[in-house]
Amino acid sequence: MRYKKVLVALDRSPHSEAVFEQAVELAKKEEASLMLFHCLPFENQGVGWYADVFVGRELINFSREMQALFQKESEEAREWIASYCQKATAQGVPTEWDLKVGDAGSAIRELADTWGADLVVLGRRGRRGLAEIFLGSVSNYVVHYAPCSVLIVQGISETEEKVPVAATQAKSEEMF
Repeated sequence: MRYKKVLVALDRSPHSEAVFEQAVELAKKEEASLMLFHCLPFENQGVGWYADVFVGRELINFSREMQALFQKESEEAREWIASYCQKATAQGVPTEWDLKVGDAGSAIRELADTWGADLVVLGRRGRRGLAEIFLGSVSNYVVHYAPCSVLIVQGISETEEKVPVAATQAKSEEMF
């Protein structure tokens, strides 16, 4: 099977660079075009509490501050994903990008469908057990609901990120 349209879902984690590089290499081999995608989460948890505390003008000011913060985050995300687009284009890969606000899993599924992606490439942070249940798994959702093939680039698990390198080396030496 040949891939012609590869959707690359990037978050702003350190693992995004590896996901991006893998997708660019694949696109070069397949002579495919890329769609880079980032989803800004819309987190409204706790906003109801603020609405109870603030009334009238205070609520309007709070709303303006939230909107200004969102505008700043959106602009930073646009610049960030546009820089990845320039990197891919400089390597000879036809690339475009998109940015949405909302639930990442369903936004990736929807874009894969509307753009006609042959493949979705995304990372996995290695959450397991309760962390995966409570925090969710975008990669798991995409695997089950995407209308095309999915390539998951394995990341470093959150527990591995917290273990110092010296401790990891000592543990591996004990095994032998």
